[in-house]
Amino acid sequence: MTPRVKSILGVALVGVLLVYLAGDLWWCHGPLRDQLDRRIPRDSRLVARVFHHKMTQSQLHRAVMDRLWLEGKSKESLTPEALESVTHAALDAWIDQALLDVKAEAEVPKIQVSDAAIDTRLQRFRARFESMEALKSAMKSQGVSSEAHLRDRLAAQLRQEAYVSRKIDPRVQVTEEEARQWFEKNASELACPERVEVRHLFLSTLDHPSDEAKATLEGALEELTAHPNDFALLAKKLSEDAATEDQGGSLGWMTRRRLPADFSAAVFSLPLHKPTLVRTRLGWHLVEVTGRKPAESRTFAQAKPEILAALEAVKRPQVIREFQASLRQLEQSNIEVYHDVMSGAR
Repeated sequence: MTPRVKSILGVALVGVLLVYLAGDLWWCHGPLRDQLDRRIPRDSRLVARVFHHKMTQSQLHRAVMDRLWLEGKSKESLTPEALESVTHAALDAWIDQALLDVKAEAEVPKIQVSDAAIDTRLQRFRARFESMEALKSAMKSQGVSSEAHLRDRLAAQLRQEAYVSRKIDPRVQVTEEEARQWFEKNASELACPERVEVRHLFLSTLDHPSDEAKATLEGALEELTAHPNDFALLAKKLSEDAATEDQGGSLGWMTRRRLPADFSAAVFSLPLHKPTLVRTRLGWHLVEVTGRKPAESRTFAQAKPEILAALEAVKRPQVIREFQASLRQLEQSNIEVYHDVMSGAR
């Protein structure tokens, strides 16, 4: 056999070997792939990859548990089908997040995040935990090794939000014509309802016999009749409403909807500046109406800022979903999901 023939056969054998290895490891999951899988800890196996971002089985499991906790559910309470649905939802949320991370990273030079903004977000994050130990435990579970690492994560989150806003804000904006059309259809709902300015003294019948509470406030009413300016002093001395006792008993301007039904029915029927005893299911009140405003319609100019904000709030989630779907479609070749590994995370 000539050297040339030997060389050709050698190249051919190497090619066959490479094809076999590729088939065993990636296409057919043969004996070699099985051996490698056994050597990789189960929790460390990849479930998905988005560009350089990777999700392991254990991370997906944690994401599923977090999702169930937020929904007030447990893994044991779900059918296999429902658990599979939650698992796919958790994975989809991670893929969307990873895609946004990659895109925001590419925009870093254009997106500036101030230290003050990071400090504010850090304070909000800390406030979610009842103790420093709980915070550290949560950080550890998410692979956050230090406060500096946490600040980096929060800065990335802020950049991502800024990136998304850049992309969707033009599509979220509501035109004046849209706002005016909505106003014309819903003007009655935007009218300012009748309001009363109220102050009261309150004694709970949970803590006192009803007759005793009533007698105490009847005495206060007699004192007010003689000294009308003593309402604030009596509120400080007698009232059990902790929210108003230091405010002279003032409840401020109230609409019917902001008061319990049995209280509002009595309050809105009272004349001005006539302290009156009112019984509700909670106890006895000595009530005085100090001001009254009738229902008023609102002009489009008055309601416009509120309408724009409300319509934009309705539009934003839908526009974000559409943007995420288009991003997935655009980057489909950079998203890999290993469905054969996913079952281990459930």
